[in-house]
Amino acid sequence: MLKEFRDFAMKGNVVDLAVAVIIGAAFGAIVNSLVTDIIMPIIGAVTGGLDFSNYFLPLSAKVTASNLADAKKQGAVLAWGNFLTLTLNFLIIAFVLFIVIRIMNTLMRKEAAAPPAPPKPTPEVELLTEIRDLLKKGQIGS
Repeated sequence: MLKEFRDFAMKGNVVDLAVAVIIGAAFGAIVNSLVTDIIMPIIGAVTGGLDFSNYFLPLSAKVTASNLADAKKQGAVLAWGNFLTLTLNFLIIAFVLFIVIRIMNTLMRKEAAAPPAPPKPTPEVELLTEIRDLLKKGQIGS
């Protein structure tokens, strides 16, 4: 059973999938940093420091806090600002991934557009081609 599991785990598809997951997680961290550390501060500067993450609607009269973390401790709140912030982050991340995949597809098409030159035929194939052409012309076997 151990040998069977080892054979399964070492198949190309499983190893490729593991590598893809690891690279995907690392790439996700890079894109998340791009959104959090670069794009969102620019958006905040353009909109005058607008930050939706602390906007909420209290669902209980007990909630009197002015920030979301304290309000959640006091009772039920509808954190619509946090939802809006995460939705904007998702849209920005999706757009960045779209651009990256689009660039990769363009590069892949350029590589595929220039197929390699066909290999030169072997001497046997060249000889057989000459014989065929002579037979078509009627110069052999008459």
